[in-house]
Amino acid sequence: MNLEFTQEELDFQKSIRAWMRENVPEALERVSALGNMPTKSQQQQWERCLGKQGWLALTWPEQYGGPGWTATQRYIFDIERAMAGAPPTSPFGVAMVGPVIYTFGSPEQKERWLPGITSGETLWCQGYSEPNAGSDLASLKTRAERKQDHYLVNGQKIWTTQAHWADMMFCLVRTDPEAKKQQGISFLLIDMKTPGIEIRPIYSIDGHHHLNEVYFTDVEVPLENLVGQEGMGWTIAKFLLTHERTTIAGVADSYYALARMKQAIEDVPYYTDKPSARRRMAELEVELMALEYTNFRTVAATDEGKPFGPESSGLKIKGTELQQKMSQAMVEIGGLMSLAWDSPSVVGNESFNNAPRRYNFLRACTIYGGSNEIQKNVLAKMLLGL
Repeated sequence: MNLEFTQEELDFQKSIRAWMRENVPEALERVSALGNMPTKSQQQQWERCLGKQGWLALTWPEQYGGPGWTATQRYIFDIERAMAGAPPTSPFGVAMVGPVIYTFGSPEQKERWLPGITSGETLWCQGYSEPNAGSDLASLKTRAERKQDHYLVNGQKIWTTQAHWADMMFCLVRTDPEAKKQQGISFLLIDMKTPGIEIRPIYSIDGHHHLNEVYFTDVEVPLENLVGQEGMGWTIAKFLLTHERTTIAGVADSYYALARMKQAIEDVPYYTDKPSARRRMAELEVELMALEYTNFRTVAATDEGKPFGPESSGLKIKGTELQQKMSQAMVEIGGLMSLAWDSPSVVGNESFNNAPRRYNFLRACTIYGGSNEIQKNVLAKMLLGL
């Protein structure tokens, strides 16, 4: 595995860096610099900007709207995007349902849904998690009964990120309650404006509203919104989750978080134990480099045309654990400055003031996208044969 960029890749990096400098809005840079989350308007404006450039669906084949970049170019783009202070794109359309539609969808579904994803015009959410199901995705109970020209959907989803933003949901539903639980599941695309859908907010410990409960009461979904064959939902779900876990590693954004931490420490003139803080950052940087090299192996394999494998589970585990360590270090290094959460006044340094919000949000990252315990089971089964 060669870790040196070619001259062509270095030129590509230079051009992406220049474009980011000219196109990332200052307001968005400030949101990222403080460790906050963009609003719906800020997020969608940024994604539309990438869509106009043809840079939103980076991993897609060119025939469906991808830019035709190599995995190395995509890696370079992601690093430059993060270091410019731009947020990652919402994964639900681009990284999750898009690949499902161009892999399993009908020609009509591709023509109808893919352009809205590549342009950033259509926002999606994921209807997977259900109450009382825990990490056992196959135990879902939301039911879809086939009628003459539609499915009638009843049930409930929970922990649905950005459901209140979304135009569409991709949803796992049980279409055959008599079949084995993995075989009676289907994959539906549901318009969030359909009568019978109710969205209730869940405010998480970080104080944000990004999660929701979604209730379905006699929701009519056209038959043409079924992706693949009826009962094929489990196969599609596993395909989708592999894509989700690869993006969760977050190497680029962890480098940006580390840079923010360094800057915050240097910006506080009276911080008396900077050597200790720098030593802790060095330890985190070593761990991040190890994760990055593992990610490089995935990049190299992808450039050789190999599909994602169980390494996506390893990236998810180590990536999310490192994100938690970094957010914890930011709070602990900030000390008293980190106690100013939600204070209208800046106390010492605003980045440290906001650190507890990020820390609390990231308590969930080892759970969402398939808990890390589940990922360890995947590795034990696929790599160790246990």
